[in-house]
Amino acid sequence: MSDALERLIDQGVGRKPADIVLKGGQFFDLATGELVASDIAMSGDRIVGTCGDYEGREEIDVSGRIVVPGFIDTHLHIESSLVTPHEFDRCVLPLGITTAICDPHEIANVLGTEGIQFFLDSAVETIMDIRVQLSSCVPATHLETAGADLPIERLTPFRHHPKVIGLAEFMNFPGVIHKDPVCLAKLDAFQGGHIDGHAPLLRGKELNGYLATGIRTDHECTSAEEALEKIRKGMHILVREGSVSKDLHALMPIITERLSPYLALCTDDRNPLDIAEQGHLDHMIRTAIAAGVEPLAVYRAASISAARAFGLSDRGLVAPGWRADLVVVDSLENCKAEMVFSGGRRVTDALFARRKPVEPVGLDSVKAREVKAADFAVPHSDGETSVIGVLPGKIITEHRRFRLPAEGNQTGPDLDRDIIKVAVIERHGVNGNHANGFVQGFGLKKGAIASTVGHDSHNICVVGVSEEDMAVAANRLGQIRGGFVVVENGKVTGEIALPIAGLMSLEPYERVRDILHHLRQAAFALGATLEEPFLQLAFLPLPVIPHLKISDRGLVDVDKFALIG
Repeated sequence: MSDALERLIDQGVGRKPADIVLKGGQFFDLATGELVASDIAMSGDRIVGTCGDYEGREEIDVSGRIVVPGFIDTHLHIESSLVTPHEFDRCVLPLGITTAICDPHEIANVLGTEGIQFFLDSAVETIMDIRVQLSSCVPATHLETAGADLPIERLTPFRHHPKVIGLAEFMNFPGVIHKDPVCLAKLDAFQGGHIDGHAPLLRGKELNGYLATGIRTDHECTSAEEALEKIRKGMHILVREGSVSKDLHALMPIITERLSPYLALCTDDRNPLDIAEQGHLDHMIRTAIAAGVEPLAVYRAASISAARAFGLSDRGLVAPGWRADLVVVDSLENCKAEMVFSGGRRVTDALFARRKPVEPVGLDSVKAREVKAADFAVPHSDGETSVIGVLPGKIITEHRRFRLPAEGNQTGPDLDRDIIKVAVIERHGVNGNHANGFVQGFGLKKGAIASTVGHDSHNICVVGVSEEDMAVAANRLGQIRGGFVVVENGKVTGEIALPIAGLMSLEPYERVRDILHHLRQAAFALGATLEEPFLQLAFLPLPVIPHLKISDRGLVDVDKFALIG
């Protein structure tokens, strides 16, 4: 027997003092739903003792507090936090998020394998356990020009990396159903492993065909009815509450003790400003309990159910032999983390300081040509014009049609109906494409805002009332190597530089948070009415899917408004 195992046994039995003991508190038993008064003994990265009294080399008084398992974010794009994995670690681990299962889909669409390697190198160094899913949809769609292409041959070399769980969200569900060879090659390579799903509104027999390939999870449910059908068909539902996509309230009816083994929580896309003002998964837990959800159900979803869904069999309970990912909270209802342990290490600033840095990548990824105001002109049409309809709180949009006013021989915006211009500019240096259109729902009365964060291909997306301001905003993005820009009357009134692939900042998350606050105010000064105008802008280039119809070509065959072909 190894010395390490003997040490675990001796400390668990109580023959020797444990490394750390939490004394005087209670732990939330997610098996029985009871609050159990007990010491909690840790040895190295494991819990070795509960339901008894222990001595420790270090003893910490947690009287009046409750210990719960560390929280697991089961699906997110760290890039959407606008900070590096190291800064994300420092931002959310103190809130109790001890495991994050990420898909580097955004950086992969810009940089390909270089982006994935950057995330794997970072995950090895972070204090929280970051696990990586290999991005399955690069490029995400033929309707846009991405910066990279990742066929299965470029993914398989990463498959056995210790931080890799499996294949990330399989977004091309029409391609699966219609047996697209590229899709099938990726699915075939990961048979027997974990494959994440992504199937908004997919129902009936088409859903059956999708699930027959071994896909097991979905974070795109927007109604309890949709979620229940997917649970009945064996899916694990990841309840999402991000900065734009907010599905928690709609899915609360399914967050019950009975269904909790088939649920988990995720944020998908959440920025540091929202994390600072509201929280992360802790915010979801508080919100759900305040709305009447059973604490046992939501805490299970945040930990043990999440762990089981992704094959992380060593975490999710406060019990001997389990990974010592622990959160000391003031109460189950408030879910305020007062102390966090990650793999048996108490989370402190000194712990973060010991991490090795990882060199940034993609610092020159913005290769868009310079544009002029005239490039944003739209020829006038006597008929109706396609308009993208923004739905606040959702990433899906609508295809609307309006007769728009003429400005000479050009089509102009209609501010009375909140219709302004939108453009997407290819920025990877591939073909220089530029497409213009109209959008309804931003609320802008003047100026322009622009971004190099544009899901999923991350070209420049700019909306505005003034063509001159749109040109200034788009060109400024090239000068700062990517980011967000606000322009009013030809002057930049707010900006944040995101030079890592045009997606992430080199700054600490606190600095990013403060800049985002200023940016939001600058956008509101233009009349913006959306709660998150920049993230809403980031999702604007996605194709419109108002009704699910699938053609024999494996494409979503609906009336859609694609900005770049």
